[in-house]
Amino acid sequence: MSDDEGGRTNLRMPEDDEVFAEVTDMLGANRVRVRCADGEERTARIPGRMQKRIWIREGDVVLVEPWDWQDEKADVVWRYEKSEADQLRDEGHIQ
Repeated sequence: MSDDEGGRTNLRMPEDDEVFAEVTDMLGANRVRVRCADGEERTARIPGRMQKRIWIREGDVVLVEPWDWQDEKADVVWRYEKSEADQLRDEGHIQ
């Protein structure tokens, strides 16, 4: 179903310890700076399984899983397409 039809797609939502975040800066070495929905700025790591398959750019909306032993760091779990990010904004999940 395309966006032109006005249909809502089911999106991956955060699980227990995951939060929405927006990529603010590319740091290199498979790391990005993200601003999380809980107000924290974190350095997030892009795992190997995502590096070659999914391109992450500044401004992208992602799901991150903060590290429980070091709160200023996180792992990127999922990246939303632009249309999916717009849908999340429309539904009030993110600003």
